[in-house]
Amino acid sequence: MPELSVVVPVFNERDNIPPLLAEIAAALRGKVDYEAVYVDDASSDDSLDVLKAERTKHPELRIVRHLKQSGQSTAIRNGVRAARAPWIATLDGDGQNDPADIPKLIEARKTAAPKVKLFAGWRTTRRDSFNKRISSKVANGVRSRMLRDATPDTGCGLKLFERETFLALPYFDHMHRYLPALVKRAGFESVSIPVSHRPRTRGVSKYGMLDRLWVGLADLRGVAWLMRRAKVTDIQEI
Repeated sequence: MPELSVVVPVFNERDNIPPLLAEIAAALRGKVDYEAVYVDDASSDDSLDVLKAERTKHPELRIVRHLKQSGQSTAIRNGVRAARAPWIATLDGDGQNDPADIPKLIEARKTAAPKVKLFAGWRTTRRDSFNKRISSKVANGVRSRMLRDATPDTGCGLKLFERETFLALPYFDHMHRYLPALVKRAGFESVSIPVSHRPRTRGVSKYGMLDRLWVGLADLRGVAWLMRRAKVTDIQEI
C-alpha cells in the first residue's frame, strides 16, 4: 500500500505528460512509497495513448479515464476515490507546478498539529499572463473577504491533504478552488506553504479570464451559504 497518492487531472495535455511524470519520479522515487494517479478528462488528443506508453517507464502510474468531459473538480475527486494512500498530493497537469515542492509539503505535515488536514501551495511569484494574474488577484481578494479562510492562494493546484477528510467534504463543481474554506467548515485547519510556479511551455490554457471570474463569483455565494450553516461541536464519550 503506498504512503502517498499523487493525483493529476489532465485534459489535452499530451506534451506535458512525459516530462511531468519524470519530474514526479525524480522528486519522490526512493524517498516515499507513492503512486501517480492520472485522470484523463476525456481528452480529444492522444493524451490517453501517451499515458499508456508511459507505464513502461513508470510502474507507479495508474490511469483513470472519464468517458465524457466532467471538469477539474470531478477529475480530482475521482482520482482521490481511486487512490490507495491515506494522503493525497495534487498537481495541475500543465507542468506549472513543480513536483520538487511535494517533499516540502510532506515535511510541513510532520511538524503540524493533528487538526491540520490541508497543506496548500502558495505561488508567491506567479508565472502567468497579466490577465490571468489580475483575475486571480481579484478572485482571491473577494474570496478572502467573504469566506475568511486565511489563505492567500486557493487556486494553486499543488496541495497535500488527507484522503478521508477530502472525501467527507461537500462535493460540487469547482470545489477544488475552495478546499481551505471547506476544510475549515469541517472543523479542521489548513496551512499555506510557499512553492515555486513555472510558466506554461506546452499546450494552452483551458479557460479565460471572464470564465474564471464569473464562475468564481457564482460559486462563492454557495460556499458562503455552506460556511454560515456549518456547526462543528466537540464531543466527549462518557
